[in-house]
Amino acid sequence: MLNVEMTKRLKHFDLDLSFSCAPGEITAVIGPSGAGKTTLVRLLAGLERPDGGRITFGDTVWADPEKRIFVPARKRGLGLVFQDYTLFPHLTIRKNVAFAASDDNRVDELMTMFGIRHLEASRPAGISGGERQRAAFCQALARDPVLLLLDEPFSALDVANRRNLRSCLKELKSELNIPILHITHDLDEALYLGDHILAVESGRIAPHWLKEQQAIQHRLAVSGLARSGEAAVARAEESRPAERALLGCG
Repeated sequence: MLNVEMTKRLKHFDLDLSFSCAPGEITAVIGPSGAGKTTLVRLLAGLERPDGGRITFGDTVWADPEKRIFVPARKRGLGLVFQDYTLFPHLTIRKNVAFAASDDNRVDELMTMFGIRHLEASRPAGISGGERQRAAFCQALARDPVLLLLDEPFSALDVANRRNLRSCLKELKSELNIPILHITHDLDEALYLGDHILAVESGRIAPHWLKEQQAIQHRLAVSGLARSGEAAVARAEESRPAERALLGCG
């Protein structure tokens, strides 16, 4: 179980968050740009230090400024996937996945699971963006992480690849049985993937922001349906003179 209760001074506001993330569950973090989402990932990954509070994983304290405890990134056992393909360009896809793998059989299993086994001899520059991101997921999972951190991992992908990888992640979460923290700006994605949704605005948990976005989305959907209905009526009206002519009506 990941437990977070920490503060971090940022340029325009203080990041002040408290939440938990359980094994086998996805916590989707959503909010406007500049809300502090990526800083949260960096703090959990051990790439930055909090100014107050603490971060714990199970019985292990990862960060506690008051007690001068800080576990660096390399000792936290994390899996990280970002939007910009964290692969080594000079290595083959297999060597990228196997770079920090604990078991070579796990490499084969993951590459088969993500549908890239046939690309093992290729290099990142020679495959598509969707395939590179599949390889990045394999690379992150091959080290058997205790926590998976995802920072906008699907945002650079086309619709088909985004949909496929979302489905794959949702199917995998129970098998992995580790906490997964997923940062996204996409409300539909958060609702689809998240067992829990954490809305963040200006460094604070903001459930009102999520409700506002859902209300906006609902209004847009209703408006779209109304416009579709009006267009259908207009098309029907336009077709009536032609129908009357075919029937010999005046």
